[in-house]
Amino acid sequence: MRVVRVFVKSASPENDAWRKMRGWADSKDLLKDSESHLIFGYTSLRPTKDEREYGYEFWLGIGAETQVGGEVTEHRFEGGWYAVTTHRGPPTPEVWKSLWDWVQASPYRWRKTHELERPRNPLASETDLVFDLYLPIEAII
Repeated sequence: MRVVRVFVKSASPENDAWRKMRGWADSKDLLKDSESHLIFGYTSLRPTKDEREYGYEFWLGIGAETQVGGEVTEHRFEGGWYAVTTHRGPPTPEVWKSLWDWVQASPYRWRKTHELERPRNPLASETDLVFDLYLPIEAII
C-alpha cells in the first residue's frame, strides 16, 4: 500500500503527529472515507527511563494520483499477516497483552515489525473512538 507518513518525537507524539497528519490530509480532503484511506499509527521510538519524549508515526493510505509533500513523506507498506482485535477507546497495555497472549497460545508467533493501531473513524470524538490493533505474526514452522 502506498502511504504517507508523519513522525513526531515529543511528550505527546500521538496528538502531535495526528495534528500534522490531519492538517495535511484535510487539505486534500482524504479523511472523509476512512475505508479508502486507511490510517495506521504506531510507537516508533520507545521512551527511555531518562527521557520522557518518545516517537509516534502515522501512516495514511493514498492513491497513485495523490501528490506528496509538505509535512509528510512517502512510504510503502508491504503488509503481512496480523492478529487483530478491536477495542473501544484508546489502546491500553491490557488489550495489547490479551492479543499477545492469544498469539502465544496459537499456531503463530510474533513477527518483528510494527504493531499497528488503526482508528476506524479517525474523526470520531475521543469517547467514540474504536481501534483495531494489529499484532504482526507468522506461522510456526
